[in-house]
Amino acid sequence: MKFFSKTMKLNNIDTVPYLTYNSLSEISFINHAFTTRLGGVSTGEFTSMNMAFNRGDNPDSVTENYKRFCKSAGFDYESLVASAQDHHTVVRAVTSAEKGIGIYKPRDMESVDALITNEKGVTLVTYYADCTPLFFVDTKNKAIGLAHAGWRGTVGRIGEKVVEKMTELYGTNPADIKAAIGPAISVCCYEVDYPCAEHFLNLADLDSSKFVFEKGNGKYMVDLLETNRQILIASGVKNENITVSDVCTNCNSDLLWSHRATKGHRGTMSAFMCIK
Repeated sequence: MKFFSKTMKLNNIDTVPYLTYNSLSEISFINHAFTTRLGGVSTGEFTSMNMAFNRGDNPDSVTENYKRFCKSAGFDYESLVASAQDHHTVVRAVTSAEKGIGIYKPRDMESVDALITNEKGVTLVTYYADCTPLFFVDTKNKAIGLAHAGWRGTVGRIGEKVVEKMTELYGTNPADIKAAIGPAISVCCYEVDYPCAEHFLNLADLDSSKFVFEKGNGKYMVDLLETNRQILIASGVKNENITVSDVCTNCNSDLLWSHRATKGHRGTMSAFMCIK
């Protein structure tokens, strides 16, 4: 397996691998990580690091995967709070009272695709397998956010909604946010038909010529990462504070779960972030 990235680092490759952003690793008060498909105990089509309890995997295996990953990446298993995503744009602020939800306590995040917090020791967890993870760090007021941006969440401007909610609840100035986008399925591999592409073309305040490319025969290539980048900039995040991953999930399906590459027979990855 070969891995090359200018934006991300592959850690602990011989045990329980995970990805980190070079840019976010420079922020001393957070810990963050993105899982791979390697290093777990799940079997069959979930082999081996599957983080989803809702895809038919043995829940004991998923729990063990979480514990192994947390040990590898330096997170407290007891601190995890997980979303229950279904391609909406709801942003939920969480505190220590929600620790365990979606992991070792019942799910309580229906239709929630983004989590934010300003409390130390609360680890946000969100899920992916081609969709776009969005990481947010308010470097001044010490608040964080994670969002799941599939194509519906992207055109629904979930990134903008996270910025707005962090501003409302934590006094965040968007100019103080450091953000990261991805890893996700990249424009090289994300082909859609016109009904989907039309939603992106209708983002009138953005430059869709940079994220929608017509192939012919009613097919288009869409750049989810660039769309989200433009949305964050429109929300007040500085371009120089945004890192866009150069890792495509479909192109790296030996390392990362990709819904398209596996035709849906897959496990799920997670993004993790906490304030130390």
